[in-house]
Amino acid sequence: MNLDFIAVPMGMLVKLVYNMVSVVDSKYLSAYSIAIIISTILFKLIVLPLTLKQSKSMKKMQELSPKIQELQQKYGKDPQTLQRKQMELYKEANYSPFSGCLPLLIQFPILIAFFYVIREPVKYVFGDQAFYDSINRAFLWIKDLNVNENTVWFLKNNDWIVLTNAIKEEFSISSSMHLNQVMEVLNAQDIMVNGLSMGGMTLPFLGSALPVLAVITGIITYLTTKMTAQPSINEQQASTQKTMNMMMPIMIFVFSIQFPAGLALYWVISNLFQLVQQFIVLNSSKNPKEEL
Repeated sequence: MNLDFIAVPMGMLVKLVYNMVSVVDSKYLSAYSIAIIISTILFKLIVLPLTLKQSKSMKKMQELSPKIQELQQKYGKDPQTLQRKQMELYKEANYSPFSGCLPLLIQFPILIAFFYVIREPVKYVFGDQAFYDSINRAFLWIKDLNVNENTVWFLKNNDWIVLTNAIKEEFSISSSMHLNQVMEVLNAQDIMVNGLSMGGMTLPFLGSALPVLAVITGIITYLTTKMTAQPSINEQQASTQKTMNMMMPIMIFVFSIQFPAGLALYWVISNLFQLVQQFIVLNSSKNPKEEL
């Protein structure tokens, strides 16, 4: 699916925000990282009417959940009657079980398009590889949001070089070799880890950095999944939902280790916004007035 018609204007928005905040660029908090955070919030505000519709639908379903469970206990052995009674309940409560689907379907291509923008900033935001290479891309403990947390550079002949898999294979560097040994093998002057170093220790899959941002993405995904989960109407659905609640954070954790840190930052900010929004909607004392 080609989503450039959405991604290009989104990239223009990120570039506009970057130009506005470039004056506050600092060593540990780059203008680029600030642009990602602000653009993510602006994007969430743009789709806020859709997400509110979805959240209100979810709240309504939670309110109806006790009555649905009563119907299940009463008509559990008669599926046709149960379905009819449920539809009568939905009609009486002025609720459509599909009311949250359309906003989600509309949001999905926009979400993917914004993902493209953050993944390929040169193509969609800056348009100039040389300029992008020259800017500061740090975020707190992460030195470069363009690569993953466990990226390693080594200094040789006064040039910082990324320790790629090809170099590891060429010099027979194992996935558990201490960074001091790596320096000796490469005859390097210095070595640097993108994220928080584990004191030179290297672990298979995790690499040489503590996966701080990846852990945060996993936790925030778990909380968002739990809060946005629809009430289960039967045991099979409850089991499936429980599996998803466990698998989704693990998948996002794995992806965050492998993908550029900028994508993980976008995911954290986006889900934090959604958590706050969902908390406000679900804990609101007023019932939504608009028809669901």
